[in-house]
Formats: sequence, C-alpha cells, structure tokens
Amino acid sequence: MSDQTTNPATEIFLSYRNLLFTVAYEMLGSAADAEDVLQETWLRWVKADLDQVLDQRAYLIRITTRQALNRLRSMKSRKEAYVGPWLPEPLLTTPDVAEDVELAESVSMALMLVLETLSPTERAVFVLHEAFAVGYDEIAAAVGKSPAAVRQIAYRARQHVEARRPREAVSADQTRAALESFRRALEAGDLQGLLDVLAPDVVLVSDGGGIKQAAPRPVVSAGKVARFIVGGIGKAGVALTGEPTVVNGNPALILRVDGEVDGVVAIGVGDGRITGLYYVRNPHKLTRIASETPLTLH
Repeated sequence: MSDQTTNPATEIFLSYRNLLFTVAYEMLGSAADAEDVLQETWLRWVKADLDQVLDQRAYLIRITTRQALNRLRSMKSRKEAYVGPWLPEPLLTTPDVAEDVELAESVSMALMLVLETLSPTERAVFVLHEAFAVGYDEIAAAVGKSPAAVRQIAYRARQHVEARRPREAVSADQTRAALESFRRALEAGDLQGLLDVLAPDVVLVSDGGGIKQAAPRPVVSAGKVARFIVGGIGKAGVALTGEPTVVNGNPALILRVDGEVDGVVAIGVGDGRITGLYYVRNPHKLTRIASETPLTLH
C-alpha cells in the first residue's frame, strides 16, 4: 500500500482503516485475521468505481463485513481443532479507547467471549448494529439477508448477548482496584488474598493453544481457581510479576515469569470482586502487546 498513497482510493481507505480494523476484529477476535480481511477489502476497494460510490464509509464496511464473514466461517474448523479453550487475541490499546466507554465495552474480553457463542451472521449483525450503529438496510446488503430478516436476527442476537453479559456497569477504577488486589496476591502466592478478591463463582479461562501449558477447560469457583494459581506458581518455582496495562480498552496485566513475558490477564468484575479471569499464554496471540493498536467506532 505504501507506494500507492497518492492514489485517491488508497487515501480514502487509509482514512477509514482504523474503523475497518475494529469492525473486522470485533467480528473475528483475531488481529492477524482482521489484517488479512483489511488486505482483501483494500484489493476490492481499489477496483471500485468511486464515482458510483455514494457513501464511502458504508461501502467499505460492507466489503469488510463480507470478507470477515467468509473468514469467520472458515475459522470454525480451526477453532474446533484448537487445543484447549480459545480466547480472543489481546490488543494493547491507545488511551482514547479506554476513555470511550462504549468502545471499551465492545472490545472487552468478556463481551468478545460472549460474541463467540453467536453464529457468524448473528455476530456480524450484532456488531454492526450495536457497536457501529449501522442501519438494518445497510446490514442486509452486507450479509445478504432481507432487512426484515436482519431485524429478527438482531433481536435474537441481542437477547442472547444480554442474557450472558455482565448485569452491572463497572468503572475502570473498580476494575483497576480489583486487579491490583489480584496482582499483589498473585505475586505473593497468597491463597487467602486471592480468595478475598475472587467472586465465589469466578471462572478462569486460560489459552495456551497447545504451545504453552494451560487448563484444558475452564476452572470454576474461587477455591479451585485460587488453588490452581498458587499450585501452579509453586510447582513451577518461578518469580511471577504483573505489569498493569490497558488491553482492549480495559485494565489488564502483562504477566512475566523470571522477567520474560508469559501472558496477558484480563478480568471481569462484579460487586467489587473478580468474576472472570482470561489468561492468554499462546505466544502467537501476544504479538499486539508491544505497541498500541488504534481502534474506533467512527
């Protein structure tokens, strides 16, 4: 793309690039796949007759959605063959993402996991309508359904997500406070400290992708999660430290073992305690935590 920056089509594409990446990422949960979708979108965009394009943003979102849907369907077999639980790829994000409450929630690890339970079309419709305020007619053109069908899909997807997303809004300060308590207990190997900050029905999901050791299935309940964490640290005999950061617009920790990056921990919080722990260890999913990724809904 760099040698074609004077091309008007390329300049228009670049002006919407962060938006299109956000659309693709929210649909796919993978930055690498989102980048591939953007490349495919650009190749189709530069062949378009710009004089016939009435709404550049809508047209680009439509192309991106179609390519992301194709990619999402092809990812199904890859996820089915994946070793252990699959978590979205964490992104180190710019400060403005955290300041935009709507954007931060839409890319949070907790919501991204809920979106994994939708069908590809349901996910596309939900993301486009709820996060990006795309109208039903435009969504219909993107997903190949009638506007009436899209309305039904949107309603069904919204009901599904609302039944599974956190009931209460949690501020970044509340999340940071819970995360700091967790970090202190983690670094000290303090079992009681972990029990104090974990909700009784907390769920730990760890993603090693068959490359790094991880729990083969979610670990449920404060006692089991705390013992799993403390036992793992003790068995490994390593020095574990947590570095506060912002991932997907929300407070998180980069965990280091003997100074080397081991993974990223994102959390969900309810009533001041941690309800969800999402630990990404798969090194192939840790390529976006060294530099910030800009995201936008506009």
